[in-house]
Amino acid sequence: MTETPATETGALADNIVHFARALRAAGLPVGPAAVIDAIRAVEVAGIASREDFYWTLHSIFVKKRDQHAVFEEAFRLFWRSRGLVEKMLALLSPVAPPRGEPQKPKAAQARVANALQQDTVREAKETKPEIEIDASFTVSGAEVLQTKDFAQMSAAEIATAKAAISRLILPVDTVRQRRLVATPARARIDPRRSMRASMRAGGDMIALKYRKPAELHPPIVALCDISGSMSQYTRIFLHFLHALTENRRKVHTFLFGTRLSNVTRQLTMKDPDEALEACTGSVADWSGGTRIATALHEFNRKWSRRVMHGGAIVLLITDGLERDTEEDLAVEMDRLHRSCRRLVWLNPLLRFDRFEAKARGIRAMLPHVDEFRTIHSLEAVEDLCRALAGDGKGAEDPRAWLKRVG
Repeated sequence: MTETPATETGALADNIVHFARALRAAGLPVGPAAVIDAIRAVEVAGIASREDFYWTLHSIFVKKRDQHAVFEEAFRLFWRSRGLVEKMLALLSPVAPPRGEPQKPKAAQARVANALQQDTVREAKETKPEIEIDASFTVSGAEVLQTKDFAQMSAAEIATAKAAISRLILPVDTVRQRRLVATPARARIDPRRSMRASMRAGGDMIALKYRKPAELHPPIVALCDISGSMSQYTRIFLHFLHALTENRRKVHTFLFGTRLSNVTRQLTMKDPDEALEACTGSVADWSGGTRIATALHEFNRKWSRRVMHGGAIVLLITDGLERDTEEDLAVEMDRLHRSCRRLVWLNPLLRFDRFEAKARGIRAMLPHVDEFRTIHSLEAVEDLCRALAGDGKGAEDPRAWLKRVG
């Protein structure tokens, strides 16, 4: 064990405090007690290597498995920018530590970098005078963000949009089942439970028991296009599906470009950044071409009977620009439509006022969908939530688009 030099103890403690503040901004529940424990742990364990220092702080700040990815990325960015660990090792060893090769982007990298940037901006603001601005006749930034296209958002605006999507009121729709369940309210009499209750009382009195049809959330199946023209919208929509997966049991997500990939298991991860990294890492055709008919054929043949039971709702997000033949696409869309209770097509091309259903792929798909919606902004995602809960506001009649072109 190597003790930390006394001249560096104060600077080290200050940097641990700043590091804890960055972790808290990135979403980890780090309190003052944990900061004190971290400083004491480093003083006792010392700094023999960067790895020892990493695991010392890890043992204090990380309490759950899903917090590991955030801590790892925060440690890499924070202590690399400060260079404090290397300075400590340089004082203890005359040999400079070797430099590693640059690594690929990891989970939670954007969130942690944003948290570190906020920490720096906050320190700078403390030395600047405050300026009052009269914004009584300006448009609210939140209102502008509601209708702004995802493709035109900056990195900060996309991060705000992701946070807003995670706070959306998710649909609470239910479907009545044939199976009957017990209920305390006066409904249909349950003869079997009533007779059993009377036997417990000796048969002198019959306490009536009631039952009603069970109500369950219908499964939601999302088929998301990840081709080059759709990848930016699909990445935002995956945050919505991640929040939906946390609140509902039967949510199945599939990604398709030139092939079909099931990413349902990846979206069950707690951390949204880690879940999206797992999704992008499990597919090989991200931002490539698209073959909608081929992907739908594979889904109808392999997955339809597994995930489409119980009156499923299918969310198909794609621009409809297809490379396969029109006949194959129409056949697969018809089979998909017959297998589900409701088929909603989410097309970001609807954001254009002059959009017309002239493409062959779009014209082949429109007769087989129940609703035609856009998905290019936060407002459109909120409309989708209301639609899934039973409000049909904002839906476009698919057949009306075919009549406009003639």
